[in-house]
Amino acid sequence: MSDSREHPTQAGSEELTEPDWTRGVETGSGSSMTAEVSNAMVGLKKRFYGRGPTRAKAFINDNYIFCVLDGGLTQNEKTLLDAGEADLVRTYRLRFQEVMAATTTEAVERITGCKVLGYHSQILFEPVVGIEMFVLDGEPSKGGRHRPG
Repeated sequence: MSDSREHPTQAGSEELTEPDWTRGVETGSGSSMTAEVSNAMVGLKKRFYGRGPTRAKAFINDNYIFCVLDGGLTQNEKTLLDAGEADLVRTYRLRFQEVMAATTTEAVERITGCKVLGYHSQILFEPVVGIEMFVLDGEPSKGGRHRPG
């Protein structure tokens, strides 16, 4: 029997950038671009992990983007952590982010109008915080999506 749903690695970045994923998620005030990045990263977690963070805030400094995501562990991850399996949960999370890297970086490129040169994801457990880090090929324009020349 074939599954007609699209494979996650083939999902387009518009799935992360178009809907408002941040309903019910505390987001910091900031530029519309930082809000869009936060929305996309929350969308990544909600859409592909099945659970998103309780708070998200993105920071843009020159050609660097950091998005901090509080909470969002799944019940099975919490169970594994309670059993002392932090390394297993971290390994799984990091591997999953590697699989989703193309979709994730494409979303940031759509938002900023810049090419992503480097991307890394990290998870901390005490407190539970995810950090998505991007290095861009230049500073994003204020308008994003409409990068000049």
